[in-house]
Amino acid sequence: MKKAVLGAVAASLLTGPAMAQVATGTMGPLRPDQQQFLGLYKELVETNTVVGVGSCTQAAAQIAARLKAAGFTDDQVIPFSVAEHPQDGGLVAILPGTSATLKPMLLLGHIDVVAAKREDWVRDPFKLVEENGYYYARGILDDKFQSAVWADTLIRMKEAGYKPKRTIKMALTCGEETDTAFNGAQYLSTEKRDLIDAAFALNEGGGGRTDGKGHLLVQTIQVGEKVYQDFKLTTTNPGGHSSAPVPENAIYDMSRALDRISKHEFPAEFNDTTRAFFTKAGALRPDDTGKAMVALTRNLNDAEAMALVNKDKSLHSMLRTTCVATMIDGGHALNALPQRVEANVNCRIFPGHTPAEIRDQLAQVIGNPKVEIAFRRDDKPLAKSPPLDPALIGPMEKLAAKYYPGVPVVPSMSTGATDGVYTGGAGIPTYGVPSVWSDPDGNGTHGLNERVEVKAVYTARDYLFDLVKELAGK
Repeated sequence: MKKAVLGAVAASLLTGPAMAQVATGTMGPLRPDQQQFLGLYKELVETNTVVGVGSCTQAAAQIAARLKAAGFTDDQVIPFSVAEHPQDGGLVAILPGTSATLKPMLLLGHIDVVAAKREDWVRDPFKLVEENGYYYARGILDDKFQSAVWADTLIRMKEAGYKPKRTIKMALTCGEETDTAFNGAQYLSTEKRDLIDAAFALNEGGGGRTDGKGHLLVQTIQVGEKVYQDFKLTTTNPGGHSSAPVPENAIYDMSRALDRISKHEFPAEFNDTTRAFFTKAGALRPDDTGKAMVALTRNLNDAEAMALVNKDKSLHSMLRTTCVATMIDGGHALNALPQRVEANVNCRIFPGHTPAEIRDQLAQVIGNPKVEIAFRRDDKPLAKSPPLDPALIGPMEKLAAKYYPGVPVVPSMSTGATDGVYTGGAGIPTYGVPSVWSDPDGNGTHGLNERVEVKAVYTARDYLFDLVKELAGK
């Protein structure tokens, strides 16, 4: 899960008065259906699914067993994996609809998690622990909460005999957290497209943010994301003895190239989603930055407004392509001139531009043909921003008003990346839905002692269940 955009949304509201009517905090005893969900949730988070260490295949099999116990037939529960990566499998489940004309909907989640070392954590990262109103565990938020909710939703519907109009599909995949790993969403989108074919998909990427003081400030809907692309820059030189240096030096060439990249500003631009975000979030923010956000929607060339908005790193990133050096390696001996230097430049490309286009722009910025620029990967589809479809956004907002009264719902574009790049690239518009809330520190996602507020879990579970029913039809 990539939560960077929530920081920008929260920053747009934190300076103003508390607008939300939803108080976070403790909740009462669990209902029987909530206890059943907790059993599924606990089993999932306590199954190690770190790629190369644990097994997504095992976790998928455990969920498949629960689906079959609820009444799903073998042809409605489809495990998948490839021989080269037997532990990185996933699961597709299908609840048939009654309509012959409505296209299915897809519930997408990833069950792999970022690595967690026991010696670094206060608690065992692969044991669900409840303390002070929070659940703790690796993946408790990213993304096993949503994956557990999707599976739980299908189980509840099957047990209740619910017959949706629209067929509901669920795909739980592995590989989202490791860019070089086998990716189940990519595999399904390219090799098993018919299996997950859908009119739209609901995914991670949206969610709520608190002020850290007990009030929920915002819920977001992720409508699109940037294109993730790593470039490998290489400089070479014959080298020689360090006692006789020459002007041509691979380290100096790379240093100059990276310095020029660091000083380059890609042009600002809007798409439908970011314009809606700047309009709505800016209007909710009562300070000068909020006014500047709205001003930019009227005139993107307003230099004064741009200078103010650019002080916020998240807002700055949402307006343009960004490229930054993230790794460097060079030289071969302390007493020798460097023969080879490599650097990684990570770009988050604004939708509508291709990696090849950005590579060419980087070459122009560097201005030195001796610096080679190559793609780290060239097999990813381009992220496609889905439309702000009222038929989908409307129900999300309506139900948010029920479960999160008084809390603004803001469409946003992620500056990070999710598996929605694969389903969206395959022609399935993919949305990150409102969901659990988190605190300003990000709740340890991808870091230590990952946590999620208990009340947030069960409020979001009810919200998402009703949202799936609403979009699937009765």
